[in-house]
Order: sequence, then C-alpha cells, then structure tokens
Amino acid sequence: MSPSKTTASWFDPKYVATVVGVLAVGALVFYSTLTRSGPTVEEITFVLLAVTLPATVAYEVARRIR
Repeated sequence: MSPSKTTASWFDPKYVATVVGVLAVGALVFYSTLTRSGPTVEEITFVLLAVTLPATVAYEVARRIR
C-alpha cells in the first residue's frame, strides 16, 4: 500500500478542528467519570456545545491563518 500523498498539518483547518474535537470529547469523558448522575437535557446540550464550539472556533482560526 502506498503512503498517502496528503499529510496532516497544524495549519489544515479540518485537522485542527478534529484534534480539538477529540480533546474536547476526552475532557468530557474524564469529567463524566467524576460524576454519578445520568444525562439530562441540559447536560446533553452542554456536551454538544462543549464539543462543537471549540472545534468550530479552532477550524475558523486555522482557516484564517492558512
């Protein structure tokens, strides 16, 4: 199998957004290990915003720097 011609770069907006999204999910998983209650509507909304907002901001910053 030949290596891919495209490489991930810290200036690629999709790569940056993916990394930030994965880190946000990891932080939320870590936080969820510390709590014992089930998810409520407010918690689900918080999770969605806590993942998509940083990823979107990172994407826009990387897109403008590129």
